[in-house]
Amino acid sequence: MKYTPINPKLFVENRKHFTAKMEAHSIAIFNSNDIFVTGADSTVPFHQHRDIFYLSGVDQEESILVLFPDAQNPNHKEILFLKETSELIAIWEGEKLNKDQATQTSGISTVYWLSEMEDVISALIKEATNIYINENHHKRAPRYMQSREDRYVAQLKQTYPAHNYLSSFDILFEIRGVKSPIEIALIEQACNITKKGFDRVLNFVKPDVWEYEIEAELIHEFVRNRSKGFAYTPIIASGYSACVLHYIENNQQCKSGDLILMDTAAEYANYSSDLTRTIPVNGRYTDRQKAVYQSVLNVKTEASKLLRESLLWKDYNDEVARLMTAELLSLKLLDKADIQNQTKENPAYKKYFMHGTSHHLGLDTHDYGDFENEMKANMVLTVEPGIYIPEENLGIRLEDNLVLQKNAEPINLMKNIPIEIEEIESIMNA
Repeated sequence: MKYTPINPKLFVENRKHFTAKMEAHSIAIFNSNDIFVTGADSTVPFHQHRDIFYLSGVDQEESILVLFPDAQNPNHKEILFLKETSELIAIWEGEKLNKDQATQTSGISTVYWLSEMEDVISALIKEATNIYINENHHKRAPRYMQSREDRYVAQLKQTYPAHNYLSSFDILFEIRGVKSPIEIALIEQACNITKKGFDRVLNFVKPDVWEYEIEAELIHEFVRNRSKGFAYTPIIASGYSACVLHYIENNQQCKSGDLILMDTAAEYANYSSDLTRTIPVNGRYTDRQKAVYQSVLNVKTEASKLLRESLLWKDYNDEVARLMTAELLSLKLLDKADIQNQTKENPAYKKYFMHGTSHHLGLDTHDYGDFENEMKANMVLTVEPGIYIPEENLGIRLEDNLVLQKNAEPINLMKNIPIEIEEIESIMNA
């Protein structure tokens, strides 16, 4: 791995939080992700399943974690199964984790090879009443792809049809939403790497640069700072493309007078950051661009001040809607008639700001976490308002990553990344 070793205390504590919420006499099983084939003998670089990483720190394919707090054998309360290095694997791929390394990484003492798994699991399941399976119920999860976890769950249900099956996702959705100090530090490191990439781009962008050239500058800076690369598919959208929310082609030339909306950020140790900035191609915002930009920044600033423990999501979203409506009125994008004719289902501001303001951030860019109840301290959230005016070829979004506090304003992990109009112009014209 490119990243420095993570304190195994993180994974020990995560397992404690998970097993404390398991029902009695239950076993939970977690699989690594597949290695995905692209054609012939080519594969996509391996990305570990976030749940097994969260609970073990093991960042290797074909690994399996078993948690069984009520196991009769104390050594079987936590088990890792790993792919054993053969002579062929050592020559072609390099050695995999040995048992001692796996224990150092995870804090789990009992490690078996995968060849032993069937016999061990068969004996353990006979002791269990419930089996926790790790199906992905995230509201944005792709539904068209069967995962290694899906195949294993189908096999379990066929082999052990009499057992009661419970959802690991329900527990993970709750506990992964609140971050530990170690996790926050990892996210902050991802943010710091992202800052280096953005600083590089501010000194690189000039009229007629291509969007993909900007992408190349960013990936260079990310990888040279121990990141695997982008935390998500980068959006580098100039001119009208900034009004396309999920524009990812990044293949247009950036023209003087246009803005570039860059929703790009680094990962670090599998943890995401999530940055959006909107900068002028020629280094100077026009008066109109400044006005819209300042309105977006005003909403972001005031929305950020709202975030703290005990705030209800509904109250937060309602207040952001009020803030954005006021700014759109000041820009004369909305008028009194628009406000009078709006409905609860179709508020007027949605014409120019059609996405959400905040989401959870962590191992996933859109991480697990509660969107219904009160916010909690140490949740890490984005704040990302935007205004999109297709008829003006103008789209502006600004986004930072914040850590919620109990009785104080949140900590902005991106506070050192330039965002003010004057600062961006000064750097670009230095």
